[in-house]
Amino acid sequence: MDMLSTLPRHLDTKDLSNDANSLNVTMPAAAAAAFQLSTNFLNATPVKTDQQILENSMLEDDPNANCQLATATDTKSICYDSQSSPRWGPQHKGAQELANLYSPAAMCGIITADFGSGLVHWAADTWGSVELPIVGKAFLRPFREHHIDPTSITRHDFIETNGDNFMVALPILAAVAFNFLTKSPADIQDHYPISAYLFLCSIFVAMTNQIHKWSHTYFGLPRWVLFLQDNHIILPRRHHRIHHVAPHETYFCITTGWLNWPLEKLRFWSGMENIIEYLFGCRPRADDFKWAQKSQ
Repeated sequence: MDMLSTLPRHLDTKDLSNDANSLNVTMPAAAAAAFQLSTNFLNATPVKTDQQILENSMLEDDPNANCQLATATDTKSICYDSQSSPRWGPQHKGAQELANLYSPAAMCGIITADFGSGLVHWAADTWGSVELPIVGKAFLRPFREHHIDPTSITRHDFIETNGDNFMVALPILAAVAFNFLTKSPADIQDHYPISAYLFLCSIFVAMTNQIHKWSHTYFGLPRWVLFLQDNHIILPRRHHRIHHVAPHETYFCITTGWLNWPLEKLRFWSGMENIIEYLFGCRPRADDFKWAQKSQ
């Protein structure tokens, strides 16, 4: 049986063949019929009518006019009066509230963690001695070992690598969590910037040594870690090599490394060393040099 004979009578087969020919496509009769049916259906039931689009869309030539069409038959737009709320634009209440939710505090938290890692790293690399009681062997010894054997950190387990930093970060994270669980929504909103700052700062502080360990790991890293390193979201491996050029006097920030270049250009660390050496007579990295020069 010819498929065209099954079509509704109001469809003209000549029209169908003309539509197919206009597309420069050779169609069988059934395909041409299906094409015409789908075209008629879409034309009869559009997703949005032209009038609906005009009434509910922002005018491209005047996006902040806050105007709307008066009626479906009147295509001339009229603006809201001064007592009405704008439909869109910078004066819209929702737009204002959403804009106020943005806060640079979170980014400042990450930058603070990066600077903190640099400050601690610089102080431990540059000053003090392993012979100092308590802090010498417990705190300064790993920094001296790291410059002589940089890959030693890759042989440490998670607890040995991150335990100290987590002890600093966990109480702050616990306080932030407690506030979110006990405060009212209004209080949480009022203190959101400082909460975001403390949260991200603590997270990055907690993960600093793990990030540092990854910067010395050249095999078997997960793809997501490589992605973060390659996009300099965390400390990249190639970037950290600069610090491990003797005498280890620059690029101390080891969380993200974002601050290393600007601090170096400002001569921040060398300036601090000159001030301390002038005031107290201490020579920078004297203990580090002593351990690096041991031959027996």
